[in-house]
Amino acid sequence: MTISPVSSPVGTVDASTAVGGTALTSSAPTRAPQKTLDSSVFMDLLVTQLKNQDPSSPMDTNAMIQQTSQLSMVEQLTQLATDSGQGLSVQQRAAAADLIGKAVTYLAADGTTGSGTASSVSYSGSAPTVTVGGASVPLGSITGVTGA
Repeated sequence: MTISPVSSPVGTVDASTAVGGTALTSSAPTRAPQKTLDSSVFMDLLVTQLKNQDPSSPMDTNAMIQQTSQLSMVEQLTQLATDSGQGLSVQQRAAAADLIGKAVTYLAADGTTGSGTASSVSYSGSAPTVTVGGASVPLGSITGVTGA
């Protein structure tokens, strides 16, 4: 018995792979799972809950208000975390700039200690780097500071 392809408005469907074949089951998932709970995930859960609720006993108004309040708190906590990160970045930049002209000691990448006068600061990376005697030293590797 020969199975012939079936035409449809979308295109041709081959019956041998459409039912139980590998063409439908071997594709990778189209959505990558999220590992963080942000406001969009929370809102999606709330909308899904509202769509799938029992029409004869809808969600209690108090429960809806509570979930909306929780969404607001998640958004505010996310904003607070962002603001804290930006504040840390500003503090690191100010601390690095304050080192210019001062004698510093630092821990080099190879584990040795070095010292010299901080001559410049670079903000090009994720954390400021201080130039000490020609060496570029991450701010976190500076172990001591002596005034000029």
